[in-house]
Amino acid sequence: MRPLIAIPARFSASASALRYAAEVNARALIEAVWRAGGEPVTIHPAADEVSSRLARFDGILLPGGGDLAPHRYGAAETHASVYDVDDLQDTFDLSIARVALDSGLPLLAICRGLHVVNVALGGTLQQDMDPAHRHLRHPVTVHSGLSTEVSCYHHQRVDRLGDGLVVTATAADGTIEAVELPSACGWFAAVQWHPEDTAATDPVQQNLFDTFVHTTTRPARHG
Repeated sequence: MRPLIAIPARFSASASALRYAAEVNARALIEAVWRAGGEPVTIHPAADEVSSRLARFDGILLPGGGDLAPHRYGAAETHASVYDVDDLQDTFDLSIARVALDSGLPLLAICRGLHVVNVALGGTLQQDMDPAHRHLRHPVTVHSGLSTEVSCYHHQRVDRLGDGLVVTATAADGTIEAVELPSACGWFAAVQWHPEDTAATDPVQQNLFDTFVHTTTRPARHG
């Protein structure tokens, strides 16, 4: 059986095929998890029962999305560029990150997901960076010496790093592009870019999903 990969839904104001507001995930993201051998499962954001709901899954993927409310990381003011803030989404995603890291459940965090983990561990964000990395492909340097081109869409970045996190990749302008947590109980990686954008044709980006899914367990309850 394919390992179950929980992916928190993102709220969408409209979806023409459904006629109503929707809870969605990017098709490219779902397909990347599927190619890696996982069973992607979109889960409804709800503030309660997070630990018990996650108990049935083999891994968690925190995807991209809108901005976290600045008060979540102690900011007194909100920059005009901050968008798509949703209190329930923030509460749920932060809970997801904390439960996954505390329990050792494998966790892959992408773009907003990296921000969520950083804030969950006490870090802060730069609310608006200049220039923004939106609709942009650029090289990042992994600290092992590898350089790879990535697809980005973000206007915020890590300011103060969360407790225990270490930087594993950066852009030429100094933007933190990937982090790991050496003290994590289970597998964990977070990237600022969107590997799903090019994973279908770029083995380096698909390998991130492959590695994530292959590190998940396959408990007997799924069989």
